[in-house]
Amino acid sequence: MTQSKQERLSALKDYLSHAERPVSGDDLAKHFNVSRQVIVGDISLLRAKNVPITSTNRGYMMEGAGTLYRIFKCKHRDDQIVDELNLIVDLGAKVEDVYVEHRIYGKVEAEMNIKSRKDVRHFMDTIYDSVSTPLKNITNGYHFHTISAEDEETLEEVRSALDAHGFLVKE
Repeated sequence: MTQSKQERLSALKDYLSHAERPVSGDDLAKHFNVSRQVIVGDISLLRAKNVPITSTNRGYMMEGAGTLYRIFKCKHRDDQIVDELNLIVDLGAKVEDVYVEHRIYGKVEAEMNIKSRKDVRHFMDTIYDSVSTPLKNITNGYHFHTISAEDEETLEEVRSALDAHGFLVKE
């Protein structure tokens, strides 16, 4: 039996809201028995209806309704990236993105979606296996992270820990 488009959109929204990790477009296409292109279109329609779906390099995921966000300005060396990211995820927070404010290019941003030490290792493996350099290097180490957590206390613990380790830039 074939689902109507509205039924599929509702089911897709429900499926993503219960997923514990990003789900690839291919996996969604198989699950709903449609093409990947149909899934891409469905995601666009849901976003147009203000459904908070995020795209990551590992798939689609729903943003949590009760999630709080805070932006931190940081600076550190390349050999401190793992320490910075682990410090954040060990406190139960998630690194949503990294961005820099460049005087010529403006805001340059990259999604991260790092919420575990496993994600940190995967991110670092990707950096080491490529010819690319961390985004922070185009602004002499200065960069911003959008951090999310379930409560204000966790965000304050992240701020305090970043400060204690010398990663937080105070303005």
